[in-house]
Amino acid sequence: MRRFFDQRTPYIFISPALLLLLLFSLFPIVIAFVISFTDINLVGLADWSKINFVGFENYKNVLADPIFLKSIGNTLFYVIIGVPLVIICSLGIALMINFSQAKIFQFFRLIFYTPSITNVVAVAVVWSYLYNPQFGLFNYLLSLLDLPPVPWLQDPTIAKLSLILLALWRAIGVNMIIFLAALQGIPREYYEAAQLDGANRWKQLTNVTVPLLRFAIFFVTVTTMIGWLQFFEEPFVMTQGGPLDSTTSVALFIYRNGFQLSKFGYAAAGSFILFIAIIIITIIQFKIQNRHDDTQM
Repeated sequence: MRRFFDQRTPYIFISPALLLLLLFSLFPIVIAFVISFTDINLVGLADWSKINFVGFENYKNVLADPIFLKSIGNTLFYVIIGVPLVIICSLGIALMINFSQAKIFQFFRLIFYTPSITNVVAVAVVWSYLYNPQFGLFNYLLSLLDLPPVPWLQDPTIAKLSLILLALWRAIGVNMIIFLAALQGIPREYYEAAQLDGANRWKQLTNVTVPLLRFAIFFVTVTTMIGWLQFFEEPFVMTQGGPLDSTTSVALFIYRNGFQLSKFGYAAAGSFILFIAIIIITIIQFKIQNRHDDTQM
């Protein structure tokens, strides 16, 4: 009996986590997958007999929807610009905090981390005033330089860049902490050996620090990429997808159709297209990382 319990003790300890994963992650995914092949809406929720199986019709309609295609372009715009900016800025700030001798940089750790734990609605209200075309702080500062006002949230392209700026400000903190933890795990002996070989600060950075941070950079790249592919909060709160759907992301498109228009099957089809895209991109990133590791061995 003791051997029986010893063999099953690990499973007993992880069973609560597995149960939560099953109930709140895997089971909803299966349900959403089934729903994506139906025309379920509010009427169908009230009377299941009104639900009809439509096959791949939802997927065909979603892929032919011009707003969905536009949301894909907007999401790619967010990813291509936002992900590199987040990685570069968070890594740069982490390097400054880690290697600087000034005490003030220790306080900067709190300053840069605070936006990531601040409620997005409160942040959006403040930034809405900053972006106000007539009374906003940003345009006021531009007026001091005799520059014309900028339509931060009114121009389609500038609105996307404005949302990226806000999301960048919020995303730096968490990634900065990850990079700081990785930097503090690098043994000092590597830097001492590089200094003995006559390496300056730049060579230490490029030949010691960055190579030893490759796993942290890979982790941040994957998680940041997934987060930006699901970009939702900023466009939802700040612009509601406007102007002219220029800031509508795929996640916002899914929310709009599912929870505002009550087209649950249609929204589920869009969500699975996004789900498949995230899986493919993540697998590609892992393949590239594994290939890079194999070439270095």
